[in-house]
Amino acid sequence: MQANLKTFSLSTLLAVLVLACAVAFAQSGTCSGMSVGQGANLNGFVPFQSSSLWNTDISVAPVDANSSNIINFIGATVTLHPDFGAGTFHNQTIGIPYQVIAGTQAKVAVTLGAFADESDPGPEPIPSNALIEGYPRPGNGDRHVLVLEKDGCWLYELYKATLKSGKWSADSAAIWDMTINEQRPYTWTSADAAGLPIFPGLARYDEVAAGAINHALRFTVPTTRRAFVLPATHWASTTTDPNAPPMGTRLRLKAGFNISIYAADDQVILTALKKYGMILGDNGSAIFISGVPDDRWNNANLNLLKGIAASNFEVVQMGTIYTPANVPTGANPTISSFTANPSTVSAGSPVTLSWSVSNSTYNIVDPQIGPVRGTQTVATPSATTTYTLHSTNQYGRTTASVTVIVQ
Repeated sequence: MQANLKTFSLSTLLAVLVLACAVAFAQSGTCSGMSVGQGANLNGFVPFQSSSLWNTDISVAPVDANSSNIINFIGATVTLHPDFGAGTFHNQTIGIPYQVIAGTQAKVAVTLGAFADESDPGPEPIPSNALIEGYPRPGNGDRHVLVLEKDGCWLYELYKATLKSGKWSADSAAIWDMTINEQRPYTWTSADAAGLPIFPGLARYDEVAAGAINHALRFTVPTTRRAFVLPATHWASTTTDPNAPPMGTRLRLKAGFNISIYAADDQVILTALKKYGMILGDNGSAIFISGVPDDRWNNANLNLLKGIAASNFEVVQMGTIYTPANVPTGANPTISSFTANPSTVSAGSPVTLSWSVSNSTYNIVDPQIGPVRGTQTVATPSATTTYTLHSTNQYGRTTASVTVIVQ
């Protein structure tokens, strides 16, 4: 290691300079300013509000009283593993891909499977060339598909996605409003087991190249507790051991851990793990952190992270741990009205759909429309169509329907 110190010191100097610049521009991007394409540059945009638990600086937050027991349950000698990189492994790319699309992308129906009752109905602007996790040979893994729509600022995520004969299907689908701090209903899953969005927890090369990751990262462990802590909303376990980590558990790299001996790109990742930590999103291999496949990653540098043990992390104070015994309950949204004007039209004529909703977090109109803001939208049905408004908050979903007759 001593022979490499001069090389690392130069890398460290460069990292410090880049980080200093990045601080000034942190979260300076806009949703509409994102580039378009597969793995496109977000140009400084950070999804969700600065107050989001994904984007909160937890570097000085209290350590959880059960931290040592949880770390020991995970395995104190288990080492960090970046589950992303350049190239392929077993003919699959390494990491979870994404694509950014414009608001003009056509929306399509997604046929929902195993978790349809906890999914968002769409339609969704999933392009036919959307990258499936594990491409070019996705295999039988989680097969996530992540699509960011830049003009409306929506995030669409699929789990176990398949494209056959030009039609998409998935076991689960979740739509996220990137302008707010959206939460799934309590006990609902998403495209991730914890009921969390996946994309905001990914390490991306464009962030590392810019000098800073301004959000928490996603990670997995083999065994979780039948419980969750916010921002998670769902458990995926039968284990009740109080030392098993609940979904949503946040680990933080200890402040005293020396990152100066690591390469500059590694330092960006490790700095984020000190400032924002990593949030438990799924069952999987022990402390595997998630990122985006990109041939610009330096796999040799990423492999250096595998020498960092779980004992170098601590659990950030979790707050309320939700189990089947204390899951919050409350009122679903109230839909006072959902109307169509006019209700009878000729094919292709515009129809204004209007609604009055209270206590709602987000609304979706199906079919044809998708997620909506405000209190009305315009549809142009080509045949008689029944439109359904799906209104969702942290406690559940309410629906209302109206039929437009096309003569």
